[in-house]
Amino acid sequence: MDDTFEITVNLLLLGKTKSGKSSLGNSLIGSYEFESQFSPHSLTKECRLCKMRIPEFARRMGKELSLRLQVLDTPGLPHSTLNREEVKGRVKRALSQQFAEGLHMALLVLRADIPLCEEDNQHTVKLAEDLLGPNWKNFTTVVLTHGDKLRESQIKEEEYLKSAPKMLSGLLENVHGRYIFRDPTDRTLREERAILVARIMDFIRQNSYQSLQVQ
Repeated sequence: MDDTFEITVNLLLLGKTKSGKSSLGNSLIGSYEFESQFSPHSLTKECRLCKMRIPEFARRMGKELSLRLQVLDTPGLPHSTLNREEVKGRVKRALSQQFAEGLHMALLVLRADIPLCEEDNQHTVKLAEDLLGPNWKNFTTVVLTHGDKLRESQIKEEEYLKSAPKMLSGLLENVHGRYIFRDPTDRTLREERAILVARIMDFIRQNSYQSLQVQ
């Protein structure tokens, strides 16, 4: 008799070019699978799915639970070589092909170390709305990257959020307060993965493990 069983969680990365999507994807997977480096142009042109398995992730009904994490990286928007409709089309096709069983959480990636302007970030929010439909708010978490810059400036997360522009506070209200500050400083990929996955799984449990069917 098999004493283990497995659940699969599907995650979508959305964000501006240079927001840190691919780097976040590497941390979630626990290895350097997605291309992430300094460049004067957008690096990600095609959607790419990477998978990883965490054995003995938890226990349920006396059995060991393994977690299969599937992370879909996407081109940023605005993009240096693709227009909005091209980005939207590529992401939509990838979602239908890779996540036929549904999406558990979209991770909306924003940089915490630069001013958050509504005009700049509305592209990403609008893309999430267009791709996921009216229920996008229930299946989206905001990830604020470059959290190490806050620590260097001795700014606490609570202080940052209190002083954040209406664009961010309104967005966080829309997604029911789901957010994560990413600060990979002094952590291995495995250590950061454990922190990120634990937070994301908390949000997915709050959704009763429901998945969103993307048309």
